[in-house]
Amino acid sequence: MRNFGFFSVATLVFTLTVPNASLAQGVYPSKPITMIVPFAAGGASDIIARLVGRSIGETLGQQVIIENVGGAGGTAGAARLAKAEADGHTLLVHHLAIAASASLYKNLPYKANEAFVPVGLINSGPYVITARLGFPANTAEEMLAYIKRENGKVTMAHSGIGAGSHLCATLLSQAIGAEVNQIAYRGASQSTQDIISGNVDLLCEQTVTALPHLEGKKMKGFAVTSILPVPQLPGLPTLDKAGVKGFDLTNWHGLYAPKGTPAAVIEKLNASLQKALADKDVREKFATLGTDLFPVSERTPAAHEAKFQAELLRWAEVTKKAGIQPQ
Repeated sequence: MRNFGFFSVATLVFTLTVPNASLAQGVYPSKPITMIVPFAAGGASDIIARLVGRSIGETLGQQVIIENVGGAGGTAGAARLAKAEADGHTLLVHHLAIAASASLYKNLPYKANEAFVPVGLINSGPYVITARLGFPANTAEEMLAYIKRENGKVTMAHSGIGAGSHLCATLLSQAIGAEVNQIAYRGASQSTQDIISGNVDLLCEQTVTALPHLEGKKMKGFAVTSILPVPQLPGLPTLDKAGVKGFDLTNWHGLYAPKGTPAAVIEKLNASLQKALADKDVREKFATLGTDLFPVSERTPAAHEAKFQAELLRWAEVTKKAGIQPQ
């Protein structure tokens, strides 16, 4: 069994180990593949990219290099992909923020609905409402009541405008009719560390990164943001059950290539992604992280494209309803 232990967060670019063999005749891929992660190393997107990137590299017979391009809620990394050569040697792993950002930023250097070719969906999972250990609430109901009572005084961290944690905080505030004092960070690892250190009150954190800290009792967990409970967090209710009726926010990741990438390359990339997600070790690791893989039928480029376009429309409606002004 391969070892999928986490990698050093001090290194922003990490080369995954793969066989030296290349595909016959120098057909795609003819050189190492760069896989952009639009967030800092050590976060959920980074972990997911490394899991699937290792297997994709082995299948295609080339190195897959993880390049962390953080900043601007994931849009800096997306912009890096939009400018890349459309030959399949530069890819992007991104989550729901790639769709939401189109409604949250005024002057993106790319058109979100035109700049990328979806390769395939990877995983989906909820966020967890977490808190510093000293936060004066012990249940989800108490946490919600405290936010309402202290309207505007409770601090809630996020990883930048457009990041999933920002969207979660905004939707929660809107749903319960009370303000939180949102504190922006440059990455998920920084916001998580400040929860652990007790410097900020709350954080919507992905299960992928929250589980180890909750199990280690380094932070409190109150509720998950999906309609269905998370088996790996049996003690936590859903926000819907805690009284925020209908609250449902599920994060998802997908693999992207630049617009204009040949269809044959997209097909080969999708096949390698499908193989990665069928790998027993990869599937087991995803399961331990509290996140689910998309069904096989929903991992095709066409299914990914349909979800991406639907999410663009969804977040345009959400941000308009919430009165969020583009930055």
